[in-house]
Formats: sequence, C-alpha cells, structure tokens
Amino acid sequence: MPVLEFASLVLLGALGWFWLDGLRARDAAVAAARRACESEGLQFLDDTVSFAGIKLERDDEGALRLRRVYNFEYSDTGDNRRRGSVVMLGRRVILLNVGLRAVPDQRTLH
Repeated sequence: MPVLEFASLVLLGALGWFWLDGLRARDAAVAAARRACESEGLQFLDDTVSFAGIKLERDDEGALRLRRVYNFEYSDTGDNRRRGSVVMLGRRVILLNVGLRAVPDQRTLH
C-alpha cells in the first residue's frame, strides 16, 4: 500500500473519530444543560447547545483531553432569553453556568 493512501486512511479515521467524539460530547452537554435547567426551574430553550470553542487540556490524571465549550439559551420567565454555557473535558462536565438570577429583596427599609 503506498504511503499516501495509508496516510489518507489514517487521516480519514482520525476525522471520523473526532466527529463521533464531538457528537457524544455534545449529547452529554445537552443532557447536562437540560438537567440544570430542570433543577433550577428554568426553561431550556431550543433543546440544543451551540459549539463555542475547543482546545487541548490535561485532566486530573495528566492525560490530554479535548476541552469543548458549548452555549445554550434558557428562560427564567418565559418571555426572555438568557445565555448559559457548558464546559466539557472529554465527555465529563467540568463547569455548567446558567447565569445569575436576580433574587427578590425581602428587606424593608422602615
């Protein structure tokens, strides 16, 4: 087998792995965002996440993993759209942000 054909097959295999790994990470991010919104009483809008970035990072054991960031939108009132984010290291959620929500002030000044 010529070297160019072998290199092409290796490249095609690597791209296939990258694509499938990205789909699995995206599915995990959607599930994490959905659970977070449900636990906070928020509406998870559009039932999806959007890709925001990727880079290499080491996990706790020192292995190189892909760190992917996904954004999503949620609503706390049903009339607005707010942004949240999920940071994945491999297929593990390392950070989930649903933003800051205003807490009603129960104090009185008199």
